[in-house]
Amino acid sequence: MPAERKRNITQVINEYSKRLFGFIRKRVNNEADAEDIMQDVFYQFVGNSQPIDQLSAWLFTVARNKITDRQRKHKPVLLSDLLTDDEQEDISSFSEFLLEPGDDPEKEYLRQLFWEELNNALQELPAEQRDVFIQHELEGVSFKELSEISGDPVNTLISRKRYAVLHLRDRLRDLKNELLNY
Repeated sequence: MPAERKRNITQVINEYSKRLFGFIRKRVNNEADAEDIMQDVFYQFVGNSQPIDQLSAWLFTVARNKITDRQRKHKPVLLSDLLTDDEQEDISSFSEFLLEPGDDPEKEYLRQLFWEELNNALQELPAEQRDVFIQHELEGVSFKELSEISGDPVNTLISRKRYAVLHLRDRLRDLKNELLNY
């Protein structure tokens, strides 16, 4: 690489790093992701062999595209991702108990009790968290579809669902234990 090109690259990085990092940081969840994206932008800049007319616009457009790509690749949080292995096993038993067909009046009463408690716990949540949880977990609507409907970013929806799951887990823990030990 010629010395002049190296100086130009160094000058661009020094001139735009702070503003570009601030731009990226406002749009991602954490500083490490922002640093990775900024590094990718400058890597693409260094590897670019085509002339760039408006450097600032080019850098920020590439950054925006990298942010979008990262958000698309972000795997949605599933209920099972938030549980330990022991909790996973309990949930399997719990799910079988709740969904198992049968004519046992006691089990039917306990199932009805669970769904009432779940409904009560859902009503305690802020509407945005409750709606995301119901639509994604119970109705099977994807985060992408929810994002298109609501206009909220996918990461925001994932975060809302996570808070809902944490609340519901805490709120229904005692009932779950009672039902599993029934």
